[in-house]
Amino acid sequence: MSANLSPLLLRPEEAADYLGIGRTKVYELIRSGALRSVRIGSLRRIPATALTDFVAQLEEEAA
Repeated sequence: MSANLSPLLLRPEEAADYLGIGRTKVYELIRSGALRSVRIGSLRRIPATALTDFVAQLEEEAA
């Protein structure tokens, strides 16, 4: 991948690293609908925009 491109889809483990939480918590958030994800065949991926939307929602709830 080019150094100038950021990934559009992240593995749950990568999303967990970005959010500073565990992989199990990411799967819980996906199951509850709090964190959007997509399926590609048998793979589960989280759009990068879903992370920013999730954090924005947390900030709104905290305000």
